Amino acid sequence: MWLERFQSILAIWIYRETELRPFHRNEAKEWARESMRGIWAAALMPFKEPDLALDEEGFRRNLRHWIDDLKIDGFFVAGKQGEFYAMSVAERKRLFEIALEETDRKAGAILSCSDQNMDVVIDLARHAERLGATSIVVHAPVLHFTSRQDETLYQYYKTISEEVNIAIALWSHPDSGYLMSPELCMRIAQLPNIVAIKYSVPRPQYVRLSEMAGDQLIVSTASEEEWFDNIVELGWRLYLCSNPPYLLQTKHDLRMREYTDLAFAGKIDQARVIRDSLNPVRKALSSTRPQEKPHAHPKYWQDLLGQVGGRVRPPMLDLTEDEKSAVRAAFAACGLKTA
Repeated sequence: MWLERFQSILAIWIYRETELRPFHRNEAKEWARESMRGIWAAALMPFKEPDLALDEEGFRRNLRHWIDDLKIDGFFVAGKQGEFYAMSVAERKRLFEIALEETDRKAGAILSCSDQNMDVVIDLARHAERLGATSIVVHAPVLHFTSRQDETLYQYYKTISEEVNIAIALWSHPDSGYLMSPELCMRIAQLPNIVAIKYSVPRPQYVRLSEMAGDQLIVSTASEEEWFDNIVELGWRLYLCSNPPYLLQTKHDLRMREYTDLAFAGKIDQARVIRDSLNPVRKALSSTRPQEKPHAHPKYWQDLLGQVGGRVRPPMLDLTEDEKSAVRAAFAACGLKTA
């Protein structure tokens, strides 16, 4: 087993070193503008019965389906959707390896190195770079006992930036206890290998940052419901990222892919019609999602789609049988084509 893993890692490294155009940290922004485009989804991580071990084969199967059948352009791996907080560092590194093996030459992968411990963040970032990854993402940390955090955050990302040559995406979300201002984001974006941000903030705030960003920072947010408007009104070309790309679509029903490509091509009216046709699916998802079960609910929806959803790890909660019944009924009536 260890020999096979070593050979797999070596093969990835050799390919990356000899065939992909390498870039220095000073070239990361140019690489990102060329390569970070389209629909990038945040991967849920399936855990197996009965011991809740990583379902490596299930994860591989999902990635292949998402790439080959759903035409998803890239993946956010081992982040909050992937329950990174419930995994060991060794498990997270293993997911990096699997993701790079399965996406190689076919899709992008941005590897989440988020953690409260800076040593863990840097260890994961260096591991990603050794594997040949092109990009990582690091969530803004929870900062205890602070009422001002801008200089702390600048130094935090500066330290990470100087440790690796690959591209780095920021991520600001209310669960940090604060939101990074557009001005702070732009200050951090002056670091040479800071290339993008997943900006989970109210729309006026990310519109403002998008207007400020120029070619220094790619701005995106997780809301699929706002994705069409952001293409049309803000000229966005990157959806980075959550789970709708593989929950709203099937092999036989690629409406998110279709409306995205039409909007990219300037066929706005056609794109809007297709975007709006997904409203019953969006409602089915949102109306059956228990507030305390943000992972179990989409994983069960995955099961209904024929993907590998799997269990959640504690302390996250599984769905009850009544909740599953409600999801099944909504799924059956939402109009997604499964065959």
